[in-house]
Amino acid sequence: MTIKNNPKRLGVCLTISFGIWLVSCTLAGKETGPSGLFSVPEGFPEPVYNLAVNPVTEDGFQLGKKLFFDGRLSRDGTISCGECHNQAHSFTHHGHGFSHGIDGKEGFRNAQPIVNVAWQNSFFWDGGVFNLDLFAIAPIENPVEMDEKFPNVIEKLKKSEDYPKLFKKAFGTEEVTSERFLKALSQYMLSLVSANSRYDQYLAGKARLTETEMKGLALFKEKGCNTCHSGILFTDHSFRSNGLAAEYTGDLGRFRITENESDKNKFKVPTLRNIEVTYPYMHDGRFRNLEGVLEHYADGVQEVDNLDPALKKNPKPGIALTKEQQGQIIAFLKTLTDTEFLNNKRFSKF
Repeated sequence: MTIKNNPKRLGVCLTISFGIWLVSCTLAGKETGPSGLFSVPEGFPEPVYNLAVNPVTEDGFQLGKKLFFDGRLSRDGTISCGECHNQAHSFTHHGHGFSHGIDGKEGFRNAQPIVNVAWQNSFFWDGGVFNLDLFAIAPIENPVEMDEKFPNVIEKLKKSEDYPKLFKKAFGTEEVTSERFLKALSQYMLSLVSANSRYDQYLAGKARLTETEMKGLALFKEKGCNTCHSGILFTDHSFRSNGLAAEYTGDLGRFRITENESDKNKFKVPTLRNIEVTYPYMHDGRFRNLEGVLEHYADGVQEVDNLDPALKKNPKPGIALTKEQQGQIIAFLKTLTDTEFLNNKRFSKF
């Protein structure tokens, strides 16, 4: 899901439309839903999403999942959230540099994974949405994604035979409202927690890493990859410039939201969890494989505006890595693949 329209203007509209509701939706909370629906994995920090105002329930989760895979959220009924967020690829748009939407239209960014969102306080490559409960509005109204008006979606659901009953199960009455719609989608997305990769099993003492993988882990720390991809979530959620020339789209990232010169060329640091299956990489999908990513950091970093200081520590911009070292880091990155998460039938459409 990407934002084609002016995201700053969209943010203003959302604030006006949902301002009263957002007063009660703060971004700090420690509550969790029923066991098996949402829980904080061992070693993870407390969520930033306020589960106290929207606890995950079985009926809410099931409603959210149905909505996630329903084409009625789009203008012509052909595009669902699941179209651009494929479970087998950590809920990304597999194989597309730029994500495709309605009428075969192409956006200008690569869809980010939907995973571990309870720990995120901003969304999209430029942070254009600040609350998970507002996340779905942007792609629904984006003319190259779903190209629908949000009120139209609510009306379609109200008139359907099945949804009023499902809303009653989840929220107590058959009333279909925008708030309930968004909270149900959030409940489904909150449940998409990935925390059982082989690396996690290694940390728990239940698995071993190979010699090559261990060397890759050591290099990951030694070379400062964990400066940005930090902690158990493998992201610090910041916006940084990693030396990508903007020759493809002229996309200036975070600058589109803030219009601050210091934000030019900065994009949100993505999680590395399940990175093996989320190709292509970067906001514009310019690298088709991990080898291309590591080659960029070793030899391709450009002196663009606001280049991150972590990439300016050597005489040459980037990270000094031999081909062998690049391969070792890639071997480690592949230990972050959570096959249980990628194949969990509970999350799938059928």
